[in-house]
Amino acid sequence: MSVPLDTLGARPPRTVTVDPDRVLAYAAATNDDNPAYLTGKHAPPVFGVVPAWDPLIAAVFDVVPPEKKPVMLHAGHDMRFAAPLVPGTTLSTVADRFSVRPSRAGTWVTVRAVSVDVDTGDQVLEQFGTMFVRGWNEVEAFGPDRPDHSFPSAGRADPVAVFPAEVDADQTWRYAEASGDDNRIHVDDEFARAVGLPGIILHGLCTMAMCSRAVIETVAGGDPTRLARLAVRFSKPVLPGADLVTTIYPSGPSFAFEASSAGDRVIRDGRAELR
Repeated sequence: MSVPLDTLGARPPRTVTVDPDRVLAYAAATNDDNPAYLTGKHAPPVFGVVPAWDPLIAAVFDVVPPEKKPVMLHAGHDMRFAAPLVPGTTLSTVADRFSVRPSRAGTWVTVRAVSVDVDTGDQVLEQFGTMFVRGWNEVEAFGPDRPDHSFPSAGRADPVAVFPAEVDADQTWRYAEASGDDNRIHVDDEFARAVGLPGIILHGLCTMAMCSRAVIETVAGGDPTRLARLAVRFSKPVLPGADLVTTIYPSGPSFAFEASSAGDRVIRDGRAELR
C-alpha cells in the first residue's frame, strides 16, 4: 500500500483559543500546581497537545486504516517550544504526515504539527507524534527518519535529580476530561482488558506531562518558559494508583531522563532542552 500523496498538505488549519479554564483543569489533571499555571500566566507545556490533537490524529489516519486503531499505540512524542503557551492566545495548527517506516513487527507512523499565534504570525509550537501499528506492514516507507532523541549510551552514571510522584486512582478520568482524549483504554476497565491490557492505563501524554513537571521543578528553577524541547518514547503503560519516578541526567547542553513505575521503565529516551 502506498501513502496517498495527493492529500499531503491539503488539510485546512484548525484554529483554537487556549481556554484559561481548560488550562487550569489540565494542570489539575496532571497534578501540577506550578504558580505560573494557577495564576493564568502560562499553560503547562504539554497542554500544547490539546489544540493540536485533532489535526495530529487526522494526519495519522491519512496513513493508518481506521480498522487498525485497536492495534495502534502512541509510541512517542516530541515537542519544540518556540514561545511559551499563554492562555487566551489563538493558535492556528496544521498537521501532516512526516514519515512512515514499516518493520517486521509493524509500522512506525510519525506526523508533524505546527501551531502559530494568529495575532502575531509567530510559530509557538512544533510537535511530532509517533504511532506504532502492531502487525501492520502493508505500506511503503515515506519521508525522512523521525527526529532522534535517543538516550546517550553513557548517560546513567550521574543523575542530577530524582523526582517521585504518585498517579491517583482517578487520574485517567480527570485527564480524559481535561484533554478531550476519552479513548476507552483509559476509562473503561472491561474494554481495556478485552484488548489485552491489565486494566485501564494512564494516557501516555499525561505521563509525559508529569515528567515535564519533574524537569521544570528540578532543573529549570520552576520556570516553564525555559523549556525549549521535551521528547519521550513511551515504553510501558502506567497504571492508576502506581508510583511514577522521573530520573534526570546531564547530557551535554541538555538533559536526558527516564521514568519508572512499579519497577518498570515506562518512559525511555527522554530529552529536555532548556533556554
